[in-house]
Amino acid sequence: MHVIKDVYIGGRWLPATSDQSITVHSPSTEEPVARVPDASPGDVDAAVAAARRAFDRGPWPTMAPAERAKVMEALLEQLSARADEVTRLIITEVGTPVLLARVAQVDNALDVLRYYAELAATMRTETPRAGRYSPALVRGEPVGTVAAIVPWNVPLFLTMMKLAPALAAGCTMVLKTAAETPLNGNLLAEAADEAGLPPGVLNVLTAGPATSEYLVTHPGIDKVAFTGSTAVGKRVAGLAAAQLKRVTLELGGKSAAIVLDDVDLATAMPRLLGVTMSLSGQFCTAQSRVLVPRDRYDEAVDRFAAAASGLRVGDPFDPATFIGPLISRRQRDRVLDYIEIGRGEGAVVVTGGGRPAGVDRGWFVAPTVFRDVTRDMRIAQEEIFGPVVAFIPYGDTDEAVDIANDSAFGLHGSVWTNDIARGVEIARGVRTGTYSVNGLSLDPAAPFGGVKSSGLGREMGPEGLAAYLEPKTITVPAGTDLPGLAQNRG
Repeated sequence: MHVIKDVYIGGRWLPATSDQSITVHSPSTEEPVARVPDASPGDVDAAVAAARRAFDRGPWPTMAPAERAKVMEALLEQLSARADEVTRLIITEVGTPVLLARVAQVDNALDVLRYYAELAATMRTETPRAGRYSPALVRGEPVGTVAAIVPWNVPLFLTMMKLAPALAAGCTMVLKTAAETPLNGNLLAEAADEAGLPPGVLNVLTAGPATSEYLVTHPGIDKVAFTGSTAVGKRVAGLAAAQLKRVTLELGGKSAAIVLDDVDLATAMPRLLGVTMSLSGQFCTAQSRVLVPRDRYDEAVDRFAAAASGLRVGDPFDPATFIGPLISRRQRDRVLDYIEIGRGEGAVVVTGGGRPAGVDRGWFVAPTVFRDVTRDMRIAQEEIFGPVVAFIPYGDTDEAVDIANDSAFGLHGSVWTNDIARGVEIARGVRTGTYSVNGLSLDPAAPFGGVKSSGLGREMGPEGLAAYLEPKTITVPAGTDLPGLAQNRG
């Protein structure tokens, strides 16, 4: 077991002030693989102070964006060189099968960093505006010191959705990694150090709920970027609102995949496995409700269940494995509880429904498919976060859209059709922050986020960068040469 005693603060590895530690377990073997410091409020104070110094007196916020872009490109090179190492690490601590880990966990993160490095290289920080009464320069200034709190399911990708735009904007950051998956955050710190990121621009801690709340409420933090459950997100929002801190919240989801009547089910149902059960269903955009025309319902359920029952469950280092473990015993038991809730509500398990046969260790749940699900059932309304899919029949497309919208969440969704224009029209009617036709795509150049209980604000795209910039207006006398005054500096 790898024992880590230091935390990354101010560009150095320093002994943690806390005498408490967090043990990291492999979810596939249940064995301990590492122990890291459980950060104390004193560690948070030191990390925030370092980030504050780097913002208030360091070069990072005042560098031209193109100069910051060069450092970001160096970080991209460092992480790219370590991509295989990061992949193995995430397979160990998250349990993501090797079949998916490189693309889902690492390459996506690198693509986000690459996008924002390119955006920083060309971004302008001051824009002339004629105005109605007087000319003005509208300036985008970095919001300040950011607390980024990320979950365990796709940790590096979700970290980069916060870190990359923050770096491009000129912010500094205290990153709080999940207790279950801290190791990739430490490797990110090593790469940032090698890339020449100025001391204090990135600081990395792992901590439990109480210390995390201390970070959110710390007076040295200007903005909080959080990804996690809706319940915790509401708590973060309340704490931040009391101090008028800026927040970006990417929270839960209960997305619906609408299958239209023109698709070939023999082709579409196996494709739906990827958007419902990859990462063992532990992703917030999972299409965990599948809506199918009533007259094709039986065929769709049978085809999907047959494909799901053939998925390999087991060792994530086995290239044939598609379903890895859930992150913890508690999460596995929670998913098993939901399966029993579904049975109790009258839904019928077509395949799966418990722990997989022949797997004697690890926190696994067999891919589970429910039929005879109604829209009001808990398994159709609550986020399960596991390999559990509920099939719901509908009559016409108006009813399908109504069912899709009958949710407290609004993060993602998809429609499956041979008529793309018809699919886009369906997409316009579903109230979510993101939607896909014939797939599930999150692009670094397009905004991602939710409505309703799925969160506040957007990540990725130019909108994700704007979340780390404060608009500032500088008015000048009439007749001033505004273009001559504007500069592209921080």
